[in-house]
Amino acid sequence: MTIWNILLVVALAVSCVLSARLLIHYFQLESYQFQGYFRTVKRNLLRSFLPGIVLNLVFIGAGILLVLIIPEDNLWLPGLLLSLCLLAAGALIHRSLKKAKQKKALVYTPRVKRLIAFMVITFTAILLVFVSLAGSDRGSFSSRLFSALVLLFPAMLPLWTAVGGLVAWPVESGIKHLYLLDAKKRLEQRPDLIKIGITGSWGKTSVKFILGTLLQEKYNTLVTPASFNTPMGVTRVVRSQLAPAHHVFVAEMGARHVGEIKELCSLVHPSIGILTSVGPQHLDTFRTLDRIISTKYELMEAIPDDGLCCFADDRDICRTLYEKTEKEKVIAGLDASYDSVWAENIQTGPEGSTFDLCTGQTKISCRTRLLGTLNIRNIVLCASVCLKLGLTGDQIRRGIEKVKPVEHRLQLLDTPGRYTVIDDAFNSNIVGAEQAFRTLKEFPGRRIVVTPGMVELGSREEEMNVTFGGLMAGCCDQAILVGKKRSEAIRKGLEDAGFDSGRILVLNSLAEAGQWIAENAREGDTILFENDLPDNYNE
Repeated sequence: MTIWNILLVVALAVSCVLSARLLIHYFQLESYQFQGYFRTVKRNLLRSFLPGIVLNLVFIGAGILLVLIIPEDNLWLPGLLLSLCLLAAGALIHRSLKKAKQKKALVYTPRVKRLIAFMVITFTAILLVFVSLAGSDRGSFSSRLFSALVLLFPAMLPLWTAVGGLVAWPVESGIKHLYLLDAKKRLEQRPDLIKIGITGSWGKTSVKFILGTLLQEKYNTLVTPASFNTPMGVTRVVRSQLAPAHHVFVAEMGARHVGEIKELCSLVHPSIGILTSVGPQHLDTFRTLDRIISTKYELMEAIPDDGLCCFADDRDICRTLYEKTEKEKVIAGLDASYDSVWAENIQTGPEGSTFDLCTGQTKISCRTRLLGTLNIRNIVLCASVCLKLGLTGDQIRRGIEKVKPVEHRLQLLDTPGRYTVIDDAFNSNIVGAEQAFRTLKEFPGRRIVVTPGMVELGSREEEMNVTFGGLMAGCCDQAILVGKKRSEAIRKGLEDAGFDSGRILVLNSLAEAGQWIAENAREGDTILFENDLPDNYNE
């Protein structure tokens, strides 16, 4: 093998990695889970394979052209020029993918940089092996097979990207283990720290921020930011933000697979656990509702005997789990005859809500800027924890008044336009969606819903989007559905509920919906954005 052959192999490997930008992005969006990555590739077959196919056409086309125009006795120029063509094509494909509009751009974290390095090394090694095998025993079936694999290498880019991730996995596991050990050690060195874990199928982030605001009235509290709810996300917060001055650490705990809450609990060792909800979220990875229930309950199983288990009263699964729990426990909701802490005399409206926060002994009059009854349920759940941690009624009242709407969760936006916008774009679920529709109904004027529906519901996705459409029907005057394939079930739900099909508009993208609103929204309209799919779910 000549130096020019090796140069060409390296150039092909580098150009493939450049062209794999979208695939690396998918890998990151799926938290580097191979199962999720392959599902995303399957959902987006054309987008996934097109960059590699384009590069493959350049590889073969330029190769044939160079062979035809360069004399046979020139052994180095074809390889050099083809290498330059491949690198230029890879750079152009990378640039076009980078310019594509994305809701959550690829972040070049240290892990992504390591993945890219491993992909370059892996692709080069695979190609060198293929080239060597293709050159041995020329004319045989195996020689022809490996020659074809070299020629078609870019077209199989989704597969090779996964192989690169697989090669990087042992190193990433080792790094993850070291970081986890360091974070665990830092937490173990703080026996004085009150550690709280929050999980649920939905509502985790809202409850986390509400609780953090309330606790700040008495304690210096560290709350994991945004949706930092994976082991590495929590680890990063502990290692970079936990300080001696903190009295309370609140960790959101997310899961898409059985055992992931247990892993987070082994890191944090919470003394207080909060379960916000249990339902058919992430059914595409959990497969069954029973597995979701057992995974969410892993938090309560990890709470020590002298700890506290807190449940939101959904009058369903959470209540069943509350009843089976034998440790110290509280349940919070809207049922005065059952709950430990509850809300009554609720008044909701476009400007916020008022209610009385009640226990068996006290009643606290409260006011919040948050919209809807679901947010009151979340506040009451947080208040039940605060009462156990010794906050006074006045402290809780002041904290509730200070709670700000959580971004993209029934957030009333200040807009310079002539209409009102409610942003409920984060991770829609059937319970939250129903609450959002009810909240929308409280606003005067024409009510418009913009939505792509719900995802990650496995085999129940179509059924639940039909239900979603039925709930929407009685609460809006105009339905704007985003995504022609996925919106078919929502349309069916709307029409089955008697909604006028003439008031259903199906568009290809959120950008098109924004353009429609700019051209058609009127003074006094209220527009609800209900869910916004991540890039790996776009049609």
